[in-house]
Amino acid sequence: MRHILKLHRSLLGPIPEITTNFKFAIFDPKLQADTWLALNNKIFKEHPDQGNWVLADLDNRMAEPWFDSQGFFLATQGDNIIGFCWTKIHHDLVNQDPVGEIYVIGVDPDFRTKGLGRALAITGLNYLVAKDLKHAMLYVDADNQVALNMYQGLGFN
Repeated sequence: MRHILKLHRSLLGPIPEITTNFKFAIFDPKLQADTWLALNNKIFKEHPDQGNWVLADLDNRMAEPWFDSQGFFLATQGDNIIGFCWTKIHHDLVNQDPVGEIYVIGVDPDFRTKGLGRALAITGLNYLVAKDLKHAMLYVDADNQVALNMYQGLGFN
């Protein structure tokens, strides 16, 4: 049985600096949907929610009122997408300010342990700060210790 944690952090304090030389771009679904889907499915091939997506899955998410391509970041090397950070802003919370979410982060297995996931998360956090949000949250599997360590190192708890 999966155990999913919901982690939070304030966006009012400092966000760490990015310390990599990776290049980042905004996702363009017209040009990059198929390439992104292939990478997503490679990264999450065993994941029950994020793996095995087809174009209709991506189209359904992009049709949601919260979707904003400006908050969907890609890490690239040459013409290849090697990672991504997709953010989401919850505007519909009752009696609460909007909250930013790190919706999903994925890193090509060939580029893990190089700080790319952290750099992508920081890119997403900076985007949420630029949207004048005060809080961020995310969901993570409790047994994903690598992700937990990274998120806790970025101030999530």
